[in-house]
Amino acid sequence: MRQRVVRVAITAVLVALILLAIPLALAVRSTLYADQRDTLERAALAAAVRVNPDYATGDPVELPPPGAGERLGLYDPKLILRTGTGPRTGDAAVSQALGAVVARDQTAGQLVVAVPVSHNEQVIGVVRASSAVSVVRDRVLLGWAALLGAAVLALTVAVLVARRQARALAAPLEALSRHSRAVTEGDLTARAEPSAIAEIDQVARAHNDMLHSLSELLRHERDFTANASHQLRTPLTGLQLTLEAGLAQDDTRLRPALEEALAATRRLHHTVEEVLRLAGSPGLPHRVTPDRPVAQLLEETDERWHGLFAQDGRRLDCGSQDAPADVRVPGGPVAEILGVLLDNARMHGHGSVRVTVRDLDDALAFDVTDEGGLRTEPGRLFARGHTGGGGTGIGLALARDLAVSLGGRLFLASGDPTTFTLFVPVRQDEGAVSAR
Repeated sequence: MRQRVVRVAITAVLVALILLAIPLALAVRSTLYADQRDTLERAALAAAVRVNPDYATGDPVELPPPGAGERLGLYDPKLILRTGTGPRTGDAAVSQALGAVVARDQTAGQLVVAVPVSHNEQVIGVVRASSAVSVVRDRVLLGWAALLGAAVLALTVAVLVARRQARALAAPLEALSRHSRAVTEGDLTARAEPSAIAEIDQVARAHNDMLHSLSELLRHERDFTANASHQLRTPLTGLQLTLEAGLAQDDTRLRPALEEALAATRRLHHTVEEVLRLAGSPGLPHRVTPDRPVAQLLEETDERWHGLFAQDGRRLDCGSQDAPADVRVPGGPVAEILGVLLDNARMHGHGSVRVTVRDLDDALAFDVTDEGGLRTEPGRLFARGHTGGGGTGIGLALARDLAVSLGGRLFLASGDPTTFTLFVPVRQDEGAVSAR
């Protein structure tokens, strides 16, 4: 921006100098030539008043001494030089002056002024004054040099002023840019400082107000998530303890229901923990401890969802193609993502549902496939709040965020049949999942 401001200022000054300097230079030239002709005319008039009408009969004539670089001469009506200096025969200016007019001419590198000498209303002679054109030309060049110097000085001052103004204009904008970069890097406490420019201050105040509102909105959302998760954990823990106490009574009739309720409570507890973890670092991958073998995760998934699909008259198959059964993955987050995908297949899909795991060396691919076709735009599948009907539009968006938090990726692999694929990076040498 600084260079742009300087260029604009210099361009404006150059245009102004050109528009002013060219006419002024022409005016200087015209004025100096006119002044020199006026000087010659005054010298010729001063000499003409000294001419005695009897000079033609031999009476001597004394012309005043000419100025530096000037010549004065008296010519009779026959164009013959009688006294002074000049060409021996009068030129065109002398001939013109014999007509009782002051003649001005420029010829042979000379400025010439001829003034008639009158007596009894008759022209009895002509006084001719002349000077070299080079004398005036030198003065014109000196005037132009002075004009050029003034233009250079004006341009220099303009450049200095423009650079100073450019710094004054660019400094607050550069500070605002640094502030914006700090906000982009996650510092929501940064605020733009005021400057001496009202328009930029207005932008800075609007930016600060927007950032304050955004910070408050994010704080309220995070506080709500943390508060909700915290408040849910307490009753869930109490419910879990109650169910465990019920199991300790060894009531064979209630034991299956209590065990199922206890398992659901534990899953809900893990869900709350995952939501709380995700709210603490949204969109940021980080290291999560792998705690569950793939085979166990598939078995638990089948136990949890097999009955629900069976109630709808549908089949669920969970299996591993070539993935080692002992490879561990983060059980909680991966189970939550698979739960979202299976619930989505149950609500919106058709026919049998298959969950398969493929080994990709440095990652595992979990494929969830049903026999239905995609009924919504692929680009809006993971948009929060968008639903194909019968849901809240949060599940797929939450599953994608969970996948990113693991350093993995969740995407739609096929629209017919509908297939979602979850990539989970693994390091088999350490048996851990690491964030990329």
